[in-house]
Amino acid sequence: MKSLAICSSFLLLSMAAQAQSKTSFTGQYPDTKKTTQVDEYFGTKVSDPYRWLEDDRSEETKNWVVAQNQVTSSYIAQIPFRENIKNRLKELWNYAKYTAPFKEGEYTYFYKNDGLQNQSVLYRQKGNDLPEVFLDPNKFSTDGTTSLQGIDFTKDGSLAAYQISEGGSDWRKVIVIDTRTGQKVGDTLYDVKFSGTSWYHNEGFYYSSYDKPKGSELSEKTQFHKLYFHKLGTSQSQDQMIFGGEGTPRRYVSGGVTEDEQFLVISAANATYGNELYIKDLTQKDSKIVSIVTGFEHEQSIAFTDKGKLYIETNQGAPNRKLVVVDAKTPTKEHWKTVIPETKFPLSISTVGRKFFAHYIEDAVSKVYQYSLDGKKEKTIELPGLGTAGGFGGKVDETETYYTYTSYVYPSTIFKYDLKTGKSELYKASGVKCDPSLYESKQLFYHSKDGEKIPMIITYKKGMKLNGKNPVMLYGYGGFNISLTPSFSVSNLVFMENGGIYAVANLRGGGEYGDKWHNAGTKLKKQNVFNDFIAAGEYLIKEKYTSKDYLAISGGSNGGLLVGACMTQRPDLFKVCFPAVGVMDMLRYNKFTAGAGWAYDYGTAEDSKEMFNYLLKYSPVHNTKKQCYPATLVTTGDHDDRVVPAHSFKFAAGLQAGQTCKNPVLIRIETKAGHGAGKPTDMIIAEQADKWAFLFWNMGLDVK
Repeated sequence: MKSLAICSSFLLLSMAAQAQSKTSFTGQYPDTKKTTQVDEYFGTKVSDPYRWLEDDRSEETKNWVVAQNQVTSSYIAQIPFRENIKNRLKELWNYAKYTAPFKEGEYTYFYKNDGLQNQSVLYRQKGNDLPEVFLDPNKFSTDGTTSLQGIDFTKDGSLAAYQISEGGSDWRKVIVIDTRTGQKVGDTLYDVKFSGTSWYHNEGFYYSSYDKPKGSELSEKTQFHKLYFHKLGTSQSQDQMIFGGEGTPRRYVSGGVTEDEQFLVISAANATYGNELYIKDLTQKDSKIVSIVTGFEHEQSIAFTDKGKLYIETNQGAPNRKLVVVDAKTPTKEHWKTVIPETKFPLSISTVGRKFFAHYIEDAVSKVYQYSLDGKKEKTIELPGLGTAGGFGGKVDETETYYTYTSYVYPSTIFKYDLKTGKSELYKASGVKCDPSLYESKQLFYHSKDGEKIPMIITYKKGMKLNGKNPVMLYGYGGFNISLTPSFSVSNLVFMENGGIYAVANLRGGGEYGDKWHNAGTKLKKQNVFNDFIAAGEYLIKEKYTSKDYLAISGGSNGGLLVGACMTQRPDLFKVCFPAVGVMDMLRYNKFTAGAGWAYDYGTAEDSKEMFNYLLKYSPVHNTKKQCYPATLVTTGDHDDRVVPAHSFKFAAGLQAGQTCKNPVLIRIETKAGHGAGKPTDMIIAEQADKWAFLFWNMGLDVK
């Protein structure tokens, strides 16, 4: 009964009659100078008056950030229920959170957050002994902004290499420790980026990185990735380059040693889609790197190796992916034999205990099946409902595995699965202090502008009335073959318990229906993604879930672009907009950090006159003009070196210069924060409190 009481502790009251006078922006935006910078593309001149904001090291840019944050903070501070929301978030957030355990050597490891700890702590235990703290990232820095971003163990578990990120940056440090004593081994490695660490015996490990930028480490273009081997006891300057560099220049390179330690597997790519695949036989001295697939037309990865056989997950001739097997001595495509064939739904493979687990996304929800090595379907995993399952991985000699399951109304829960019996049992229930049964989630389908059927899942408190007055948060992504599948969020719970509807549209450009769905939202078809999102909003209004006075949209990264494009194309449709860490300058995105690798999805302004004109037509930075924009809170981090904050800076400056009505168009710039990974809990809660307060305030609603 206590949890029910907590869940119903908020009330939502309308104050629409007073909304305009209360929520109108009456302050003054910081003065943002305009320059005469002009670029020419295929004979067309394009002005870029805020180019100076790209210099993240200038005092002028730093002063602009301070001034913008002051205006935003002052506006948020006036919202009387902002602290109520923050306190409610803390109350809901404050429960123990666990990850599924994994085994390394003699120990079982897992992450745990007691509730409001800024960073989750890595624990371990031996057998039935009490768990002990292994690594506590909360001790890495006083403010919680230095995070643990991955750890890899030797096969016997005696050594581990872990990565830390400072201020949310993608640049990492690698530290090696003896797991028996906790003592550091050798020197710290610096300037590692977009990489794991993969051990070969106990000699050393493979990792990838770029040359250190000569200019700004947070915005300078990173062009060519290199795979190195670091031998323990030697300095990083002595590390051997294995692949990449001038001989084989690639933007993304990764290397991993197979569990049997026979092969080094190398994946190389120039974009976020399509990769080459190579192997090197580590049992043979001075063996050469052997090509399995060259060219970037398809994607492939090695899922498992067994007695000289390679099991490869690929989309060659199978847009929804299949699993094939081949002898490592003759690994090229003509020798491949299908083990698990393609179906109508996208496939991904994990392995444990000499079994394959085929994970399918069927209409944006998980279906999982167990297969033998010869491709025989053995078991169907019985999941609790229509949601998202993840895990089903482990070592080759294990007889059980763990997986997590979640949905929009099912808090993340850990199950243990027996490979022999096919039975699942509850391992760790969620400790969230609320009753999810008060809410319901349903999938519906609507039609986009061109008639394409698009899935959308909406979640809300039971008893909702279709009167057009419900606040709606519509979320989307639509890019890079990424699928949005159901997951539980205590932040969204704060919105829904106040009468809100949380809606997620599965737009083209994502991976929900395989390569065809992805490609339908790329390059010269990118407008499909925006049309899908706009159509979702129109559908929710038409069916009286909401109205344009209560419709908000949100998205991050590529989803930030989504929001930026939709609000500049249809500012009349939305009441509130939240573009987060977005790719906003489509003519220059490829000039910064790893942005050039996004060209498969976007194309570049240098590709052709047609591509340039297409990008210019929807680029949010280039389509701000004099008109009334919805209430907007742009968010970014000053250490974001993936989508550099200049995108958001220039977009916010353009919105403020173009705003013709009293709706606020503000930017919230988090300091010592990056693209999102590793952000401390107190920073996340503060940001979420600002977001929900901004939404309710600008919809003319009160929270008590």
